[in-house]
Amino acid sequence: MMSPKIRLLKYLIFIAFWALAGYWTYTLVARYLYETAILQQVIARFQADSRAAEVLVTGVNYSEAEQKTYTTIKFLEYDSRGRPLEPQYFTFSGNIIQFQSLVVRFDDIHVRQGDRLKGKSVYLFWKVFMLDGKNTQEYDITRVNAVPEGYKIAGPDNSVEARFWTRFWAYALDPAVARGEGIKNAQIEAPGTMFVPGILYTIKIEHDGGLRIDTAQIANILRGEKIP
Repeated sequence: MMSPKIRLLKYLIFIAFWALAGYWTYTLVARYLYETAILQQVIARFQADSRAAEVLVTGVNYSEAEQKTYTTIKFLEYDSRGRPLEPQYFTFSGNIIQFQSLVVRFDDIHVRQGDRLKGKSVYLFWKVFMLDGKNTQEYDITRVNAVPEGYKIAGPDNSVEARFWTRFWAYALDPAVARGEGIKNAQIEAPGTMFVPGILYTIKIEHDGGLRIDTAQIANILRGEKIP
């Protein structure tokens, strides 16, 4: 006959086992719900059909020592919902400047099926550069393996979001991975123009991969003014 102590011990082990199983199940479900919520936020940022940025020349300075004219531009990107991001400033030893975009499109079947990760194209501003042989200058707008600011979820860095974008960069830049993940094409475009003061440049990436630079005169009232 089993002693009371042994029965109590078995009972406690039974309770502990099911408590642990319940906690483990709860943790898995909570993690799944959390990751699903984060992915839904990431995917919601893919709904726009274009991405845009504005560029303005904010300074032209001549260096007597180098006998070069330096051009500083202000790059203001808008996120996928049309809201302005933190502006970036780049300085080049010239004013023939190019912008590079990256567009990743998935196979049509994923689009038709509304695949939650592959149902929309992803497009972003990648680099800005000036070709000058061995003196070529290049700046990253979006670093490889980083979360693009135009798609980033507000708040502190998130491991689920970071893992998603690590996969995205693998899709975009590794042909072997791309073939296995239903990538239709990863298209890179890099048009440029001469950037001069007094002109507002609008750069737009279309969902089909086209990148264009439109120009417009700045309103006369703004000329020569420094606006805080």
